[in-house]
Amino acid sequence: MKTFNIQAPDEALRPVIQDKIDNLNKPKGSLGRLETLAMQVCLIQQTLSPSITHPCHLLLGGDHGIEREGVSVSPREVTWQQMVNFTKGGGGVNMFCRQHGFHLRIVDVGVDHDLSQVPGIMNCKIAPGTRNFLHEAAMTEDEYTRTLTVGIDLADACASEGSRLLCLGEMGIANTSPSSIWMSLFCHIPLSECIGAGAGLNHQGISHKQQVLTQALDRFLSTVNRQPSIDYIIRYFGGFEMVAAIGAMLRAAERQMVILVDGFIMTACALAACQLYPEARHYMIFTHCGDESGHRRMLDSLHAEPLLSLGLRLGEGTGALCAFPIVDSAVRMMNEMNNFDNAHITKYF
Repeated sequence: MKTFNIQAPDEALRPVIQDKIDNLNKPKGSLGRLETLAMQVCLIQQTLSPSITHPCHLLLGGDHGIEREGVSVSPREVTWQQMVNFTKGGGGVNMFCRQHGFHLRIVDVGVDHDLSQVPGIMNCKIAPGTRNFLHEAAMTEDEYTRTLTVGIDLADACASEGSRLLCLGEMGIANTSPSSIWMSLFCHIPLSECIGAGAGLNHQGISHKQQVLTQALDRFLSTVNRQPSIDYIIRYFGGFEMVAAIGAMLRAAERQMVILVDGFIMTACALAACQLYPEARHYMIFTHCGDESGHRRMLDSLHAEPLLSLGLRLGEGTGALCAFPIVDSAVRMMNEMNNFDNAHITKYF
């Protein structure tokens, strides 16, 4: 399995950073979350003057064998159709990347369609979708390792271009299903409390999804003789796009990059990444809490307070992209606000 050398940021600089924040010409603490964000970014970058250069967004696509069990309202072909749509600039992810100046990479990690000749899509396909985890592991150990490597290589490519901030999104019909199971196993929450409507299931659809996932989890637990490893849980249920995201997150943390975490699926990937390497949590900014059942509880388990709650459930990383200006404002605060001395203002606290 892949190994990473992820260290928590050196805390020695914290009091110096705090002093700078407190001496900006404003009431102490008056910029609230911007101040805590600024502290986090400064610690990640180990500087009093942080920067966000060449922000990159990875849009990772993959299909899921469990989709065959009717656990999603959307059919499987929507994955590849949307991937093609992204190349034409017509998706929500395209709009927000243009708005905020992100370099967008559209990556086929495991879509069940031949996209190799579509301009604008990176071909990193491991296989045309995972296996059906109702009956067997979603991916082999070799596929799992190769998929992590895809994410590692993508994060490295962004860093080599000068990126100091990585944002991730996904496109994969039925990927709320493995996310719910990961949440249940890693957070020790009953599976029924982790399952939601996904892309729009009605009450009957949610009930069917719960039956399928309960059966899959019961079968999995009956086949393991002892506590399964984190890696085994991840590869048994995860999608290719999800495991690639984990690899990218862990590599980005290793390279001291800021990581913007989107909604339910990407939070599940962050949860899995932190199960493997708890220190990776320091590099993550959780940007959005959506309406998917259990998302708030999963965030709570990560001690994460999201920046936004806009009711988004599109995926693609759209919530993270929408939150980016808030992070940018925190960085600008550190670099562009005057302090009391330079502004000749009496410091009154």
